[in-house]
Amino acid sequence: MFKIIESPAPCEVRSVIRFLSARNLSAADIHRQICEIYGATAMCEGKVRKWVRDFKVSRDNAHDESRSGRPSVVMDDMVASFEAKILEKRRFTISTPSNDFPEVSRSVLHKIVSEKLNFKKLCSRWVPKFLTKDHKNKKLSVRRIF
Repeated sequence: MFKIIESPAPCEVRSVIRFLSARNLSAADIHRQICEIYGATAMCEGKVRKWVRDFKVSRDNAHDESRSGRPSVVMDDMVASFEAKILEKRRFTISTPSNDFPEVSRSVLHKIVSEKLNFKKLCSRWVPKFLTKDHKNKKLSVRRIF
């Protein structure tokens, strides 16, 4: 019995398919050998047949082809203008900038605030995650009072 290889890379399994199809093995035999080594969940037989067909026709690369994916809506100039608007009023709700930027959806504004600008929600207001020196000084002065 062979040792089963856990979580192989997809290109590794496709490389094995390419090698075995070059040796003129059938797709069913290739699938059986892949299941012996990589486990039953490595790749289904239909995908093995597809890759064998692709390698026999003309394909010679086992890696995925690059895909463009969904383009990002968030642009750097948008983040900069949004940050400038936020710095005018430090405490805000998402409704405030959505009124200032009606062409941008609330979900995109939320993504800019939370992921790009690293703000977090505090008492239904958005505040910076990192305290400024003014915030730290105020915090110390309040601690001294109590």
